[in-house]
Formats: sequence, C-alpha cells, structure tokens
Amino acid sequence: MSAAADARALAAQALAEVVAGQSLRAAFAAFSTKLADVRDRALLSSLLHEGARWWLRFDAALSGLLEQPLRQRDAAIHALLVLGLVQLEILGLPEYAAVAATVEAARALRKPQLAGLTNAVLRRWLRERDVRTLALDREAPTRTAHPQWLLDALGADWTREGDAIVAANNTPAPLWLRVNRRRTTRAELAARLGDHGVESMAPAHLPDALMLAQSRDVTTLPGYLEGEFSVQDGAAQFAAALLDLHAGARVLDACAAPGGKSAHILESADVELLALDRDAARLPRMRENLARLGLQAEVRSGDAADAAGWRDGRLFDRILLDAPCSATGIIRRQPDIKLHRRAADINAAAAAQSRLLDALWPMLKPGGRLVYATCSVLVAENGRQIQAFLQREPRARPVPAGLGWHAAGPGEQNLPGESGMDGFFYAIVEKSN
Repeated sequence: MSAAADARALAAQALAEVVAGQSLRAAFAAFSTKLADVRDRALLSSLLHEGARWWLRFDAALSGLLEQPLRQRDAAIHALLVLGLVQLEILGLPEYAAVAATVEAARALRKPQLAGLTNAVLRRWLRERDVRTLALDREAPTRTAHPQWLLDALGADWTREGDAIVAANNTPAPLWLRVNRRRTTRAELAARLGDHGVESMAPAHLPDALMLAQSRDVTTLPGYLEGEFSVQDGAAQFAAALLDLHAGARVLDACAAPGGKSAHILESADVELLALDRDAARLPRMRENLARLGLQAEVRSGDAADAAGWRDGRLFDRILLDAPCSATGIIRRQPDIKLHRRAADINAAAAAQSRLLDALWPMLKPGGRLVYATCSVLVAENGRQIQAFLQREPRARPVPAGLGWHAAGPGEQNLPGESGMDGFFYAIVEKSN
C-alpha cells in the first residue's frame, strides 16, 4: 500500500471525526503523527482542510450518487468519497489518478469490499458531472458550501461584501509569520528563508510580519527552533501596537491561549504581563512557546469574568480582551467552523463577551486602555457589542484605531482575504480620569 493511499485513508478517518464534532486542528494533530514524510503530512493537511471546507457541497452530492447512505455504518468511507470529489473538483487532480488513489485508500481503510463502490460512485460523478453540478448550484448552501444561517447573517451584516466574504472563506489562507524582534530582524529572517528557497513578502504596514508565498511545515524552517519567529496572521499582529505599550506597564491578556498576542506584547515592550486563560490544559503549550521565544510572563489559569480566583487587587495599565467568539473571520484557516457553529451560538458568544467587558473594566486604571478584539465578522459580536458597552459605562471613551479598515460602530473590521489577512475586529476604549 502506498504512502499516498495511507495519507488519503487517514484524511478520511480524520474528516469523519471532524464531521462528528472534533476540531480540525485536533484531528490533524492526532493523525499527522502517523505519517513520517513531510510531503504525506502536507497531503493530509490539504485533503482534510478542503474536505471540511467543501463538505456541505459534496456531502449533498453523495445523497444522489449512493443508493443507500454510508455515513452511519461506514463514516470513513463516506468521508473518503467526499475527498474523492474534492480531489476531482477542487484540487484538480487528473481523473484517473484521483479515482485510482481513492479506491486504493478504501483498501487501506480495510474496506476492500467497498473499493468497487468507491470506484463506481466516482465514475458516476464523472459521467453525470454537468447535470449534478447544476443541481448543487441551485441552492445557496450547496453552491457556496456554507450553512444557510451563516449566509443569512453575512447578508444582513455585510450586504455588499457578503459574496466576497463567502468566496474568501472558500480559498485557503496564506501563511503569516511574526518576527521576534528580540532575536532577529525581519530583513535577516527574510534573507535566511530566501537562502532556503522560501519566498516571503514584507508588508509595509506590519513591521514584524512576513507573508509566505506557500504554506508549509514551519517547524522545518530556519529560525523556528531558535525562537526567531511565530505563526500569526497579519490582522492579529495589530493588537500589540493598538495597546500603545510603554516600559513598565502592567498588562493583562485576559483570554491569552494559545499565547500569540502575549508573545507579541513581550517582544514589543518591557512590560509586566499576566497571561490568563480559563482553560488550564492550554497553558503548558503557551509556556513552551514563550520559552522557545525567550520570553517571560506570569501565566495563570482563571476566568477573566470572575476575578476572585486570580486577581491580586492591583489595576492594569493595559488590558487586551481577545474575546471568545464565533470565529467566523477565520474560516479560511479553520473551515470546520462552517460545520460546527450554529445560529444560537452567536447570542451565547455575545452574552459572554458582554460579561467579560463588564468584569474587566473595573480592573483598568484611570487613563488606561482596553483593546477589544475578535476574529468574528458578525456585528452582534463587534460593533454592536462595543456600542452597548459604551452606553453602559460613562467613563469609557472610544479611540479610533486608525487601521483604515471598514468602519464598524466604534471599531474597525477587516474582512476575510482583505490584504491577505483574516477577518478581524478591533475597538479601543480608554478610561477617563
């Protein structure tokens, strides 16, 4: 059995678990360890991401191609058939190669009795492709591979930009790096990457950022083990600058895991940082990342909305609230969001964000600054959320972020794909004396 067949078989198993509720990131981490070759891991990653991205389209296609459903009794084979269609229609693999490799993967899944069915289903799709494609394109959810509730929300919040957001969500995101300015310079790292055949671009508006022309396993890049860079989307790299840091400031990163913004804060200024997260299981990885980068912070487990278990009574000069949200701005990177989020989740997220804002505000010094951020594109979690907060707090004063993004109430919104970056929202609020 070929390694490629094993990669496809593992991708099918991982995709079946993602559809059942596991996060794509966790599924990839678990299954990629079973492949030794970096090229096979790259194939697994591509198949898994595109399978999740296009599941709502090609899962629907299978309902017309299968005489009896497979999902319950042979979930991995069902996922493999979706991946077969993805290889044909999205990845553009040659027809013979895609069909043959998918059939071989069915055998790798120890389902040789279903290899013939796999071949027949994919061959039938090829024969009936035009008619079936037209049928899928008639309905918005199968045409766009987005759930109807999300299409409705995007249409309501972004009337003119909704189609562009959907199109961006269906395109893989580039790989962004953030240079650790305490260990190297952007020019030096770009040169080292270039010497290893890795092309990068240096955006003028983000002094620590490099955007790579192609995605890859960053652990194999020069400088990774030495802590010279981290992976962080360009939009997320504005947070440290918006905090307007100064030496000696006491800073709270209220929802810190996995720690990218905490690290950038420490790379940017000599501050006293408390990196807080309610999920204690995520803290060891954050500490490992800080150690790799040569940075130090107080890393603690605690609920930012309940200070009793972690606060020492001192106030903070700066607070970053990168609030838990729907993550609808990072579907390019985490396409399983389309499968896992529901309309009801938005109201629940907005209520939690409101509680966090109200709980953290008393911990900010007079004259201090709070930066509110989400990776959502939905108004309920962003502009409307901050507008309501300003109405509740008479001492809260909005400060323009000056990013040149879309105006979104008291804040600014980048939409997915704009300037190559994720969908992201920022609002700055200062406390009057």
